[in-house]
Amino acid sequence: MKSQISKLTSPVREYTKVIKFSQIDILEDPLIRNVIILQIVLQEVRHRSAPVYKRIKDAIHEKEKHFYTFTNEHHRETFIEREQGESANDRNDRAIRVAAKWYTDHLAKKTDGGSLKVVLLTDDRANKEKAEQYGLIVYRCEEYIKSLIGNPELMDRLALQPDDQNEITGSKLLFPEHLPLSRIQSGIKNGMFLQGTFHANRDNYLEGKVFINREGEEINEVLLQGLQNLNRAVHQDVVAVELFPKERWVAPSSVVLQDDSPNDEDAEEDETENKLKGVPSDPSVLKPTGRVVGIIKRNWRPFCGMLSQSMIKEATRHLFTPADRRIPRIRIETRQAANLVGQRIMVAIDGWPKNSRYPNGHFVKNLGSAGDKETETEVLLLEHDVPHQPFSQAVLSFLPKMPWSITEEDLKVRADLRHLCVCSVDPPGCTDIDDTLHCRELENGNLEVGVHIADVSHFIRPGNALDQEAASRGTTVYLCGKRIDMVPELLSSNLCSLRSNVERLAFSCIWEMNHNAEILKAHFTKSIINSKASLTYAEAQMRIDDGTMKDDITKSLRGLNRLAKILKGRRIAKGALTLSSPEVPFHINSETHDPIDLQSKELKETNSMVEEFMLLANISVAQKIYDEFSECALLRKHPSPPPLNYDILIKAAKSRDLNIHTDSAKALADSLNNATVENFPYFNTLLRILATRCMMQAVYFCSGMDSDFHHYGLASPIYTHFTSPIRRYADIIVHRLLAVAINADSTYPDLMDKHKQSALCNNLNYRHKMAQYAQRASVAFHTQLFFKNKGIINEEGFILFVKKNAIIILIPKFGLEGAVFFDNKDKPSPHLSFDSEGPTLKVEEHTFRMFDKVKVTISLDASNIQHQRIRMALIEPVIPGVSVPVPESEPEAKKPKLDC
Repeated sequence: MKSQISKLTSPVREYTKVIKFSQIDILEDPLIRNVIILQIVLQEVRHRSAPVYKRIKDAIHEKEKHFYTFTNEHHRETFIEREQGESANDRNDRAIRVAAKWYTDHLAKKTDGGSLKVVLLTDDRANKEKAEQYGLIVYRCEEYIKSLIGNPELMDRLALQPDDQNEITGSKLLFPEHLPLSRIQSGIKNGMFLQGTFHANRDNYLEGKVFINREGEEINEVLLQGLQNLNRAVHQDVVAVELFPKERWVAPSSVVLQDDSPNDEDAEEDETENKLKGVPSDPSVLKPTGRVVGIIKRNWRPFCGMLSQSMIKEATRHLFTPADRRIPRIRIETRQAANLVGQRIMVAIDGWPKNSRYPNGHFVKNLGSAGDKETETEVLLLEHDVPHQPFSQAVLSFLPKMPWSITEEDLKVRADLRHLCVCSVDPPGCTDIDDTLHCRELENGNLEVGVHIADVSHFIRPGNALDQEAASRGTTVYLCGKRIDMVPELLSSNLCSLRSNVERLAFSCIWEMNHNAEILKAHFTKSIINSKASLTYAEAQMRIDDGTMKDDITKSLRGLNRLAKILKGRRIAKGALTLSSPEVPFHINSETHDPIDLQSKELKETNSMVEEFMLLANISVAQKIYDEFSECALLRKHPSPPPLNYDILIKAAKSRDLNIHTDSAKALADSLNNATVENFPYFNTLLRILATRCMMQAVYFCSGMDSDFHHYGLASPIYTHFTSPIRRYADIIVHRLLAVAINADSTYPDLMDKHKQSALCNNLNYRHKMAQYAQRASVAFHTQLFFKNKGIINEEGFILFVKKNAIIILIPKFGLEGAVFFDNKDKPSPHLSFDSEGPTLKVEEHTFRMFDKVKVTISLDASNIQHQRIRMALIEPVIPGVSVPVPESEPEAKKPKLDC
């Protein structure tokens, strides 16, 4: 761990100090200002931790903090050579001492030996002793922070050191010792251990999986059950696992745990762990099982959550409960617990000793009152690592100066398509309009169809701060009532938005087609357009359906709609899947931003019309950029799911005497199309919702780093994203590749580097995934707000999953999923019998199976302010001692009505 030289001005005295980068939370505190950070430190931080490096760089860019860098490695009087036998770490420590000494002497000369002093802060005892021998003033970080009287919050932000952690934990050994890295590396090399990323189970803190990272391994995931076998692994850690012999393999638990881990760290885990046990009769459901033997790389970050205040009066040690159920509780020390109760706070983990039930950590930041909309939105953005800070001045400096207009130079190098009758079709209230379309008949009787996409790459040039920020963000994130833009609003809602009756720069994909929607020619060009109308889906549909309308826009829409139907029929015939989602959007009050109501999305032909031409443009562009750049084309693929993924879908269909064939996408599509049950119209939708859960995630990849390009869901051999560059960075890269392919722009080294393209794809896949999770979390929070003042609502639903102790219910009206639990802590539990084959759950004399219709009460349980949840209780079928009576007055839930 290296240190930073920093200069801090205080009202009492002035001095310069050196601080460990493990204390980054201290460094970010507003009290710490006028800091000089050594070049050698920045280099090592960058090597060891990209997130910490970014936080330091952000602090440097914060003007009011006055952070500066000192290039000690390029300064004659502070550069030192590494001595014979000296380790690189010892050399760097010595370089910091030399720089601190030089800085001490330098300030003494500047201030005539005045009040400015240099203080070296280090928690390394050997380094501290050498610094003292060198004549430097040196303190441990904790000693220095304690000297800043009247700042208890700053004390709370101190990261615990290993010695401190051992003092506050017990002597009882609770976990096996982690193996040293050298043993782990040799074990992985000789096949004794497997390396992978640990994923904790959201519904069961006693279980998780390790996804094996290395290609070519026979086993791609290992199941872990029980605290001992998890062995202090935290979600997303890279770990080494030892595989158990086959006779010790088990099946994933079908138990859903209702509560977090026990409050008492000495509580017995046996009763809960016993729920996980029990070998099923079918060996095919057993999974490779093992235990964690060591941690290769921690993926710790600051976690959001709430303080669980100790019952002991005057105690300073308390438990912190993270918002993310996959993260264990964390023990922290704080002197401000009374002020933090009911607040959302951030906490960082410092370590997890083998004799502690919980990891140790420290307070980082107070985010605000729990339940407050702004606070909860901040929490979900932080928890899902969504970059959401205002765009910096460095980024904004690369925006075009206003007023902006199309120049004579633009007219010379672009196709002038302002005469074409192009229009956009989008959801109501859309301001970031990416695409417009047109269709017209040619003199030869064929049709010309155009997809015109905002030319965002004209405004965002490679490598500048605006480009780097867009690449880092990766995607626009749409929350309920809030949008986190990938690019500044001047571009997203103005200059790049293809609004009607204004001239805009576009990238056009134009086809000549016959009346059977067969492509005869494809042409790509940078263009200038002037959209003739910005329509909603409903407005466009109304024009198509109104036989009295004969204007050019309507004729264009009718031509597009007719061709789209042919294209869709052809795609489905090839095996493209039509899946389903249960999500229902909210209507948000424009002033309070509260959810007022819900609305089922009514999809019109025009929705499908736009989708078909976006898909066609993406496929055409994918083929073009791959033909030109076979090694560095940015493409998107959707892998075929492994056969085991379909197990639950096949079982669900069999429960209604239907067969689902999964040999190919076409076989699955045909099976789903034919899967109907008499007097059960919603059955097919339920089956498609379940099929969606079986799918793999679609991902971006670089063509030179992969051989499987197929998009399973679309049944297309090649695919990319070209049509939404305002909200997806992948599309900007595809635009750049296409521009080079048609000689409309010049290339640059990173664009043609397949390794850098691949690294970029990894970030884009991560950002896309986290954006999806953030959007779902926003919907979940607004669902809670919606039910907050509704009291108890009675609704019909369907069983989506059957578990060992619960049934998971889908309420179609609200697009809501919830669990009805049958094991009770407060009263005797009913007799339960679970059959994993069905799967079925027998509760007393009634047997539940997938897709059964039930009636439940829905209410908001706000007893736990951090983990408020929707509670469901069974009304029908009536099971004595289990079902709840129907309330006397049954509130009628409103009909859903608008979009989020």
